[in-house]
Amino acid sequence: MARINSNIPGLIARANLGRANADLEVRLQRLATGVRINRGADNPAGLIISERLRSEISGINQAVSNSDRASSVIATAEGGLAEVSDLLSSIKGLVVEAANTGALSSAERQANQLQIDSAIESITRISNSVSFGGLKLLNGSLDYVLSGLQGTDIARASIHGANFAGQPDIQVNVQVINSAQTASLFLSAATGVFLSTVSLEVAGPLGVQTLEILSGQSVTDIAAAINNFKQATGISAALLGAGPTSGLRFDSVAFGTSQFVSVKRLNEPIGGGFFQTYSVSDDTNRGTVSFGDPTFVSSLTTANRDAGRDVSAIINGNVATGDGLKLGVENQTSLSLSLDLTATFGTTNNSTSRFYITGGGALYQLGGDVNTSQQTNIGIQSLAASRLGGTIIPTDSNPEGTVQFLSSIRSGGINDLRSKNFENASKVLASAIDEVAVIRGRLGAFEKNTLQTNVRSLQAAIENLTASGSRIRDADFAEETSALTRSQILTSASTSVLSLANQQAQSVLQLLR
Repeated sequence: MARINSNIPGLIARANLGRANADLEVRLQRLATGVRINRGADNPAGLIISERLRSEISGINQAVSNSDRASSVIATAEGGLAEVSDLLSSIKGLVVEAANTGALSSAERQANQLQIDSAIESITRISNSVSFGGLKLLNGSLDYVLSGLQGTDIARASIHGANFAGQPDIQVNVQVINSAQTASLFLSAATGVFLSTVSLEVAGPLGVQTLEILSGQSVTDIAAAINNFKQATGISAALLGAGPTSGLRFDSVAFGTSQFVSVKRLNEPIGGGFFQTYSVSDDTNRGTVSFGDPTFVSSLTTANRDAGRDVSAIINGNVATGDGLKLGVENQTSLSLSLDLTATFGTTNNSTSRFYITGGGALYQLGGDVNTSQQTNIGIQSLAASRLGGTIIPTDSNPEGTVQFLSSIRSGGINDLRSKNFENASKVLASAIDEVAVIRGRLGAFEKNTLQTNVRSLQAAIENLTASGSRIRDADFAEETSALTRSQILTSASTSVLSLANQQAQSVLQLLR
């Protein structure tokens, strides 16, 4: 059959030529761009997955950048803290030198005080000046904001880390489950006087002293004599009641397992003689005791040495570790803090207190997605002299004590060198030095164990995600080159076939001759 109105072979050849040209364009585009998916039509499912991977890689890349920037912030803060530590050490030396009053004149102490004032002023200046990109690091702007803190329960609270988890504030509940105790020994004195001459050795955490007691000497006088050197032993003595016949108790000045009291009779005769001290179990109420109370007497155990007990408490469901009246919780994922309890609160079982963390802290985004599980929050306390080195120092008129800071060592402060409160000044300085060291340690641990490990894990994730995305999206040049050659050949062949199909209709002209 010879028809000229419809060129079926030409149509077939043209369709094949169009498909060959389309495939050729795809191969050329993939080779030009280097990717296999240039449009959604190329691979709809692959496009969806690859775009998700690209988004995740972008977020993780930024998280790595965030971690590196956080490390720079930590390094900047560390530089300021190192300078503060050096200044505190120099102040410590000046205070120790000033305490050598037998070899130092008042003019020399005044010169030392001038150096101390200058060093304290420098510490406050560093606190106010250390910054990173306009962000103040050591002036307390990165510290947490507290509300409802009861000073009669908690003398001082330091929040190291808190995760708000989308909440406006964090409620902190503190419940004492085991009260703090001093080391305590008890002595019965029914006659109110010593019946014979006795040599006593009184030992405590600060040192040992011996005391010669003459026959007939009052128990009241003995208590006063022991209290005269309590600064050297860390041991105080008091009557159990109103009169000397009520008995005598020996207590460590401070609380905790690091405290102990030892009262021994030297050259004690065989059989023990009349002098005997007793201890009681940890669960016994050591507040108001009397040898006339049968319950108290039944709890007594013969002993010449006793140790104190650390406070134990539950803070937001976590068991807090205690050191005397200090409490600490280390849980970086939710709440990390340290508390200094007052003596009344810390020595009362089942006592409770509550306060709120309403804001503050330094939030670091360490993951590719913005959610609390990929964030961490730490606090950096102020290093100003009025905030650094807070130490509870009790006095005879105020057994609960007051919190004294580094500023108390400046001229005119209650612990300046002119006051000769060298021991209190030394305690404040020790607390300040320890506080700065702890902050440096926490920041160093945060940088090493959180930031650096986070960067390494994220870099591994980037490598794996990039490899996965490449397998889906990137073009295989060997495959595409082979396909390009095939498409070129098919295009050339289809063009030739189409030309032949168009020429076939001309054969009809032979019939008209």
